Amino acid sequence: MAGHSKWSQIKRTKAVVDSKRGALFTRLGRDIMVASRAGSDPAGNFQLRTAISKARAAAMPASNIDRAIAKGSGQTGEGAQLEDVRYEGYGPGGMAVMVEALTDNRNRTAADLRLAFSKNGGNLGENGCVSYLFEHRSEVSIKTDAGSEERLLESLLDLDADGYDLIDTTTATVFGPFSALEALQDGLLKQGWNVEEWGHQWATITNVSISDPDTARSCLKLLDALEGLDDVRSVSANLEIKTELEID
Repeated sequence: MAGHSKWSQIKRTKAVVDSKRGALFTRLGRDIMVASRAGSDPAGNFQLRTAISKARAAAMPASNIDRAIAKGSGQTGEGAQLEDVRYEGYGPGGMAVMVEALTDNRNRTAADLRLAFSKNGGNLGENGCVSYLFEHRSEVSIKTDAGSEERLLESLLDLDADGYDLIDTTTATVFGPFSALEALQDGLLKQGWNVEEWGHQWATITNVSISDPDTARSCLKLLDALEGLDDVRSVSANLEIKTELEID
């Protein structure tokens, strides 16, 4: 599957347990707060619509969503003092890692990330050290059915799309340039496709293949540790596991 690592597949199959739900809601709330800076009306704010869609997909209560919008747009008298920061580093076996964070304290976030890397066999690097191994692109996931591939190809001719991946028999991911996300999502909806998810993703250009089970587990342990940090929004890695592992 082009542009997708085994880590991405594993991550999708791991259910969000109750102990992590509060941290997930906090993270989603921060995304909504930042998106709300450009306006509290989702109809005129695509970034906010995207953040709300992700929150609803995670079963975040409507009251939490409303509070995040109010706080981010300044309705409560305090705006969201958060900024997007990107970090890059290396993991076991030469794995490249991209981390996106939302923080109100860069020093704290960098220290937390540096500790997570060092405790799990990796190291935090300089900006640009691994980003050339990734492509930041738009991705829209849609529901498909048997025999719909030809219709999907026809749809892409009318959209600003670079291509698509068939994830399984019922799902496909359409991808395109970073700036094309709203056009792709809106265009697929207008053409009658059942759009499930959309967003910006770091797709891998070159993967690192790991065949040793212990190294593979160390890689996954690092990625889990990074995702568990409060300020982290997303973690991407060019990990391709070439061995069977039991995932707890």
